[in-house]
Amino acid sequence: MEREDGKMDKVVSMEKRAGLGLRVASELRAYWDGVRRNRLVPARSEIDPRGIERALEFSFVLERVAPGMGRFRLAGMHLNDLMGMEVRGMPLTAFFTSAARKTIADGCEEMFREPAIVEAELVSEPGPGRPELTARLLLLPLRSDLGDITRALGCLVAEGAVCRVPRRFDVRALTVCPIGRDAIRIAEPGDEFALAQGFAEKAAAFEAAPSPEARRALFRIVSGS
Repeated sequence: MEREDGKMDKVVSMEKRAGLGLRVASELRAYWDGVRRNRLVPARSEIDPRGIERALEFSFVLERVAPGMGRFRLAGMHLNDLMGMEVRGMPLTAFFTSAARKTIADGCEEMFREPAIVEAELVSEPGPGRPELTARLLLLPLRSDLGDITRALGCLVAEGAVCRVPRRFDVRALTVCPIGRDAIRIAEPGDEFALAQGFAEKAAAFEAAPSPEARRALFRIVSGS
């Protein structure tokens, strides 16, 4: 990961194999949980790259610059490889297809607003010179030096052959887990309605539902961690 002073931190290369995304995300989540020590959200200043050395290649720090928009302040080399260029300063949505950007933007905004933990299963369709890729995204909220929740620690891990052609991902499934509450499974494979509507619209319908049965018809509830 490149530091904010422009220098490069040590990056530990990890073999691209099945299950890598889950392992990296689990390690990053465990580190974030340890740093926050039962508080709602830890501070950006508390994040030490040495604590996530094995995940640095896949990790990043976002800054909220507008509703639903997070910009990369720092990013590991794996993200640069996926885009075929330096991604620092780019929005997170640059990694997504036009159809998926609203879903990601809505989930990102919920992460900052609730705050919440966001996880997503992604796929990049094959094309000329581009083999299919699956990927996992994790977003963890952080406080800025001013105390507001406008930063995020995250990782994006693709599994498959990575080429220098920029990759764009679609969302297979996205889970928003408000901290201390149950997770809501927003989108699943084939759930075109959920992907088209995005989180904000479905969350509003969830809050307005007249009964638990009506809510269950809108979402599949999974246990929070």
